[in-house]
Amino acid sequence: MSRRARPVLVIGAAGLALSLAACGSGSGGSSQSGGKVKVGLITKTDTNPYFVKMKEGAEQAAKSENIELTTAAGKFDGDNASQVTALENMVAAGVKGVLITPNDSKAIVPAIAKARAKGVLVIALDTPPEPQDAADALFATDNVKAGELIGAYAKAAMSGKPVKIATLDLAPGVSVGVQRHEGFVKGFGIDASDPSIVCSQDTGGDQAKGQTAMENCLQKAPDINLVYAINEPAALGAFTAIKAKGREKDVMIVAIDGGCTGVQAVKDGKIAATSQQYPLKMAADGVKAVAAFAKDGKKTSGYTDTGVTLITDKPQAGADAKDTAFGLENCWG
Repeated sequence: MSRRARPVLVIGAAGLALSLAACGSGSGGSSQSGGKVKVGLITKTDTNPYFVKMKEGAEQAAKSENIELTTAAGKFDGDNASQVTALENMVAAGVKGVLITPNDSKAIVPAIAKARAKGVLVIALDTPPEPQDAADALFATDNVKAGELIGAYAKAAMSGKPVKIATLDLAPGVSVGVQRHEGFVKGFGIDASDPSIVCSQDTGGDQAKGQTAMENCLQKAPDINLVYAINEPAALGAFTAIKAKGREKDVMIVAIDGGCTGVQAVKDGKIAATSQQYPLKMAADGVKAVAAFAKDGKKTSGYTDTGVTLITDKPQAGADAKDTAFGLENCWG
């Protein structure tokens, strides 16, 4: 999820093709051309810790499967053009499969279709394309469930008190953000138009933007007492704004991601609870699926739920959870 605008290395078509040929993991496997089996990983960005962990999972699995891995990323959240270029160049370089976290769930679909038409297995990680079946398969958190878990937790923790909710969302039209938001309101037992939601702001999943969004919400509705955040960076930005107003003791923040920094923030009392997801597993399972396809020609299909766990040190009745010791041991595993 957590989501994320960071600079990355920009590589031209020729340079990326050269990189694809030169960057390998292991020395085994056979492709149709008699060389190494190749798999590509394209993430939203290459510096956000969430995607760093995803890359780590892909690297570990590629080494284990003795196949070659090449990676690329968008320059920033929402950068579809760089992802399209990377996908095209990976296909030209002869990959058997590509794992991709789409920056634009709809705009990436034509490029995915071209790759699949050439026999490349395309697996979406974390973020589904729209429609979901535009890719061969999806390995991801159930983002609706992730939202439901923190929504139900917040409902129980508020103990029937009147609530004024701020939602710190992602960006319009991004499937992960929509699903998490919808899950939260469902878990809390309200709908998106409920008057208890007094402020909604987009943050891009960025900490600085999360702080600004929370400052705007507090100006609009000073009595906010519950904050839903799309991810932990946005949640930590919100905490900074809330603390500046001296209200950190009476405003509850819930979030999604379960990164090590985020879980530590739960342990420190900055965030009440988070839904932990597992990007390393997403990427590792994706690489293994491509390796299996290279061996037997069978393409994986459909949706694989890679799991989600509610993490909190203040459990509530009816909300199954693990503590931060578990969360820190498993953060983004």
